[in-house]
Amino acid sequence: MDINAALNEVFVKVFKNITGIEERAIRTGEYHNATANDMHVIEAIGMGNPKNMSSVAKVLSVTTGTLTISVNSLVKKGFVERTRSEQDRRVVLISLTDKGKQVYRKHRGFHEELVESIVNRLDDDEKILLEKVLSNLNQYFKEMQK
Repeated sequence: MDINAALNEVFVKVFKNITGIEERAIRTGEYHNATANDMHVIEAIGMGNPKNMSSVAKVLSVTTGTLTISVNSLVKKGFVERTRSEQDRRVVLISLTDKGKQVYRKHRGFHEELVESIVNRLDDDEKILLEKVLSNLNQYFKEMQK
């Protein structure tokens, strides 16, 4: 097998494994109905002040219409709430509920454990190389989205 085919196989497997493990880690107890997509939206909303729909959509690289569908689901599940801006009542702001903040923290903890378990297996040079390779890969994906 040539290097390109081997790398492709590794990329596909890594993505599939991370996604599967992430979803199983989150979908426990009262968060059994949270999906990986839900977690991406929850992460984009974050723990800070309420955000308008267009700013969250921009972070996720989706349309506000697509985000609205996700937010509707998250509101039904009790993770997100909508409010109207005090400055401009036409603007809808979204923020995490207490339940949404709990699942956000759980998801953040999953990522911290994942990274820690990987870097603990590497020496300093390997850590630097991994960061460089992943940064280059991320830059490529950003360029592909444009």
